[in-house]
Amino acid sequence: MAPSLRSRQSAFSKKDVKKLAAKKTPLQKNEDVPVSPHPSEIGLVYPRADMAFKVLLTARFCAAIWSNISDCDETYNFWEPSHFMLYGKGFQTWEYSPEFALRSYTYIMVNMFPAWVYSQLFQTNRMLTFYFSRCLFAFVCAQCELYFYKAVCREFGVAIGRLTLAFLLLSAGMFISSSAFLPSTFSMYITLLSMAAWFQRKYELAIFTTALSAFLSWPFAGLIGLPIAVDLVLRKGDIARFLRWSAISTVAIVPIMIWLDSQYYGRIVFAPINIVLYNVFSSHGPDLYGTEPWSFYFVNCFLNFNFVSIFAILTPFVLFVSEFVVKSQPRHSACLPFWLSLMPLYLWCVVFFLQPHKEERFLFPVYPLICLCGAVTVDTLQKLWFALLIQFRKKNKADSKKMHYLNDTIPIFVFVVAICSILGVSRILSLHKGYHAPMDILMELGGLESSGELPKGNINVCVGKEWYRFPSSFFLPNDRFHLRFLQSEFKGQLPAPFSSGQNATAIIPKNMNDQNLEEPSRYFPVEKCHFLIDAYLGSESPLEPHYASNNSAWTVVKSLPFLNAAKSGKFFRAFYFPFLSAKFCEYGTYYLLRSLQT
Repeated sequence: MAPSLRSRQSAFSKKDVKKLAAKKTPLQKNEDVPVSPHPSEIGLVYPRADMAFKVLLTARFCAAIWSNISDCDETYNFWEPSHFMLYGKGFQTWEYSPEFALRSYTYIMVNMFPAWVYSQLFQTNRMLTFYFSRCLFAFVCAQCELYFYKAVCREFGVAIGRLTLAFLLLSAGMFISSSAFLPSTFSMYITLLSMAAWFQRKYELAIFTTALSAFLSWPFAGLIGLPIAVDLVLRKGDIARFLRWSAISTVAIVPIMIWLDSQYYGRIVFAPINIVLYNVFSSHGPDLYGTEPWSFYFVNCFLNFNFVSIFAILTPFVLFVSEFVVKSQPRHSACLPFWLSLMPLYLWCVVFFLQPHKEERFLFPVYPLICLCGAVTVDTLQKLWFALLIQFRKKNKADSKKMHYLNDTIPIFVFVVAICSILGVSRILSLHKGYHAPMDILMELGGLESSGELPKGNINVCVGKEWYRFPSSFFLPNDRFHLRFLQSEFKGQLPAPFSSGQNATAIIPKNMNDQNLEEPSRYFPVEKCHFLIDAYLGSESPLEPHYASNNSAWTVVKSLPFLNAAKSGKFFRAFYFPFLSAKFCEYGTYYLLRSLQT
């Protein structure tokens, strides 16, 4: 931590700022980039770059190790194809069928190449490869967040920068998303890079990273780059640079993607086009997989960012009051106007809040922007409160000595950061304690395999209603273990194993559809299961019996508590509070069962 000053402070040392001010780099010649002075009237404590990176990396490593896989799409659309590419075995969804080709193998390769090197060098078990990949994702996320933090300090000032860092650090939303293996998480990394590059007027990098996000991970992420285009084309009139770098980015990314994906699919494929056609122009789109009410994202944002999300919603209104009611001091002319620099969040929300099909991961790309907008609101509220104090002092003929707003509003900063951080950690603990059992249960298989107690030959590990909580084949010790699906009350389409052979990914699998119709060929007879993963939450049906109660067929290898959300208090299941949560929450049991008949 180090002292710095004013509302236009920099994330660099005083010596660094002087060097930057004196040095005429090509960037400074072409762009008006605000380089903040380093005055010394006020002592403002803020994390320097090295300290910021350390705390961010610590938080992200914690997420990599302890966060749950909360979305079955992450398991079956990304971890399973990755397992297949590394070990020749995994599950294939209809989106990877050459008939539909909605997903890009290039994206899988980019993310899994380090894991392949790691597994080749150390010949480690598969679960360690899984956690190695997660830790690598965490490291990349922390680096991107650091770059974003430094750019926010430069564009908005250190006061807003340190608030943004605090909100990023301990929010449940960043904990969930930072080490997830999802295109929306990759787009979140790119949002951090592209926004930071834009705030530093590095338009070339901003354009390239936006294109990388849209082509390689998620085509809809290109929406975040629209304000960058508005700034460069309409405000600066530099159409040539925009077109040139758009073309360079396209040529650098698209041909490689088409070539690699076509090699895997056995035909010419450009996956981003296919996913747009399916989601936007098909007769049903993604609504087959469920729709949610208009309030879904508001509730979700509050759970993941608590009061920070409310501050982010209020940002335009608070800025309006500050600008036209209090007549606050205008921003430096070299800075982007607030309406433009904060536009990506609200543009994204307008588009995605209106879609009937809603999922938590769809907001991942703008999670950092929620933290930034929340920080802007808190900082503006501090200035508004200070303006009221000034008026009060004038009326009471108090000392009119000129003061900086940060001197008298530190309690607001401390209170907001403390409350939001406590609620963020409380949400993280609630998720871990309530829903981490599936990953812990499967770790038991590795111990059983190493003990030599298992029979020779193939081992069938079965899941029924808990198919969507299965973390991935990385948790199965080796190729002897096979995941099998039992019939349950779920009537949608389950994934199927990839074909075998060199051209396995180019083979059109049988019994695949893009309508989410049930495929009975996926089901496995329960009599042939060696192990069964199941949960009991107080209810059962003919297709979803309480297997653990059948002592003649199954024995309990391991059991862990699992939150019964339907029978727990809404507030105390959402946030963890010592003693109180145990009183108001009810837990079922998550089981690893071993068959007595096989």
